[in-house]
Order: sequence, then structure tokens, then C-alpha cells
Amino acid sequence: MSVDSGSASMAARLGIKPGMVVQELGWDEDADEDLRDSVVEISGGEMVDEDSDEVADVVLLWWREEDGDLIDALVDSIASLADDGVVWLLTPKSGRPGHVEPGEVTEAAPTAGLQQTSSISAAKEWAGIRLVTPKAARSKR
Repeated sequence: MSVDSGSASMAARLGIKPGMVVQELGWDEDADEDLRDSVVEISGGEMVDEDSDEVADVVLLWWREEDGDLIDALVDSIASLADDGVVWLLTPKSGRPGHVEPGEVTEAAPTAGLQQTSSISAAKEWAGIRLVTPKAARSKR
């Protein structure tokens, strides 16, 4: 499998680097396969799932409006996250089925112990919201 430079830049925008452990949560058939492939290509290893015992450098959380309680999902996403790790909350872009209103993320993140730092266009149909623990956010300054 070879990912073209356009696809590889998708993972690079998420800060994925060789050797990183990436945990994927909330995958479904609507997840962006080009983004997933680029993460595997750049990190050099398959993504791990919620049953893994590995400490994750990055968590990709695919989330849709109908998926349930966002706070619970965010709390679960940091269970195996490294102290300086990052959660990328991937939600359908505005106007797409399953779109999550930004206000919902703004309310849920602090309750789950996370702080929103930035938002990007992660893939054609998906927006990415970068979340970190406040301790990690302070150490990056």
C-alpha cells in the first residue's frame, strides 16, 4: 500500500509521526479510508482499538451526532492516552449527516477533562477538533 503525498499530508496535519501509537475509536463504514490509510502509512503501524493495552500517543475518535453521550466517549478516549497525547475528535462537517454542533464539543470537552486547541478540515467529509489534557496544553507553551 502506498499513500500519495496528498493523503499523507492528511495524517501530517494531525501531527502523526513515525513510531506513534494511534488508537482508533468509533470507526464505522462512513469513516474516511484515505485518512485512515495515511495514518497507518505515516505511523508505520496498524491503529489499535479500545481493547489494546498500549499507551496511545494519539486517539482518533470518529463521532456522529447520533452516537450517544459525547462526554462518556471523550472520557473513554483518554483512558489509555499518554500524558502528552492528543485526542482528535473527528465529526462530519456542517451540512453532512451526523454533524455535531460546535457548542456540544465546547461543553463536553472540559467536563471530560480536555481542552480544545484547534480545528481543521481532516478529510473531505470530516472536521477534526484537537483536544488535549490541560496539563499537556500548558507544557506545550
